[in-house]
Amino acid sequence: MRVRVKKREAYMSEECIHIHGDDRGRATLTMNRPELHNAFDDNLIAVMTDALQRLDADPAVRLVMLAASGKSFSAGADLNWMRRMADYSHEQNLADAKGLAELMRTLDTLSKPTIALVQGAAYGGGVGLVACCDIAIATGRASFCLSEVRLGLMPAVISPYVVAAIGSRAARRYFQTAEAFNAGEAHRLGLIHQIVADESELAAAADHMAAQLLVNGPCAMAAAKNLVASVACRSVDDALIADTAGRIADQRSSREGKEGLSAFLEKRKPAWVKE
Repeated sequence: MRVRVKKREAYMSEECIHIHGDDRGRATLTMNRPELHNAFDDNLIAVMTDALQRLDADPAVRLVMLAASGKSFSAGADLNWMRRMADYSHEQNLADAKGLAELMRTLDTLSKPTIALVQGAAYGGGVGLVACCDIAIATGRASFCLSEVRLGLMPAVISPYVVAAIGSRAARRYFQTAEAFNAGEAHRLGLIHQIVADESELAAAADHMAAQLLVNGPCAMAAAKNLVASVACRSVDDALIADTAGRIADQRSSREGKEGLSAFLEKRKPAWVKE
């Protein structure tokens, strides 16, 4: 399966996902199980993980948008998958859970900027996908729910990302109540960054955000993303100060850093900006 962004067309397609790219380096991964509200099963998880890893390795890809076809972003776990899991042994359940955990980690640690475009319902693991993305934009009709406890389960593998997004205080409520909340509450909690009226405005907001990202140094953005993960919740001590000083020194002396500064001083666009 080849992943390459050369022109605006579908360049990777599976039954459960579609990926489109353009010549500026935007790649959109669309979950494509609308009849099942884009619910997860083991196949979708494996295909998405592989696709994200390939997009991350492709130097032509500058950013990744995560979208969904149909009325819902993702309804969480597929019912048929859950029926199969009911008969799994502990070892099989562990292997299955590790597959979902790897998808979440892959999305969370992608070196490219990621944007979630949320319409309709995002339940269970769907909330996890939103929390793993760097930027999340939702329509006003989007709804969210961490519903696992209603099934006698818990949102375990998505918890590191959801807690990082909404905080432990809110997580203690929504992990236990399994109550649904709307886009306004998701915005207040920090799960999403922007609310738009409908799907047409969602596309426009995605275009605007992509334009903001594509004028930035790709290596600098990857380094900045890693910086956040590295300094979050750390004490400001000599080790942290040395770490951050070393990071900016590395970036200043890099080819991209020198090109960016030269372009600024010469009042021209840097080499990574495509006309």
